Amino acid sequence: MYTTANAHSHNDYLQHTPFYQAYNEQFGSIEADIHLRKGLLLVAHDSADVIENNTLEHLYLLPLVQAIERNGGYVYKDSSLKLQLLIDIKTDSIHTLDMFVELLKKYPVITQNKTVRIVITGNRPHQKLYAGYPPFIWFDGNAAVQYSKDALLKIALLSDDFSSYTHWRGSDDMPDSASRIVLALVNNAHHLEKPIRFYGCPDNTNAWKEMMKLKVD
Repeated sequence: MYTTANAHSHNDYLQHTPFYQAYNEQFGSIEADIHLRKGLLLVAHDSADVIENNTLEHLYLLPLVQAIERNGGYVYKDSSLKLQLLIDIKTDSIHTLDMFVELLKKYPVITQNKTVRIVITGNRPHQKLYAGYPPFIWFDGNAAVQYSKDALLKIALLSDDFSSYTHWRGSDDMPDSASRIVLALVNNAHHLEKPIRFYGCPDNTNAWKEMMKLKVD
């Protein structure tokens, strides 16, 4: 059954109330884009939009810590629910991720929490380097790429750009040609025991229903 635990807040920092708006609806995934600038991890989509006070720590990590402490060690009051924090790196993958890892070490309440998963997307290191990162760091994989067994152990989910397969906008049934491609990617992801998401999808009720039919996570 699909619930808001299957919902992803894309570019969450653009919401009226970052973090809390999605969190209060018990979303299963929240995304923030980050830029490394002058030793700070700042949240914004483009470098031109960076605002000095909008740090990842202030907008996301501290609210997350407070939520966990408020819920007795769980990210949500319902201990069966989990939260994926998807961090989209916009600047240099190695240096930005290294800085992020050091920042996270300040918050073992996050890194040691089984109801929170930190996943890196955007600019990522080469898959050969995945195994060298701490156990609290996971990666977003590309659904169309074949990964090594070692890399798969560090991949939390598989993603792909829906618009690269079809320009269907969700106003009617999905074309058979597109649904066959999506279904093949879904089946492959599930065979690897990974959830799958598509970005660039039509954002309307009919499109959501079509995705549910195809078992997109």
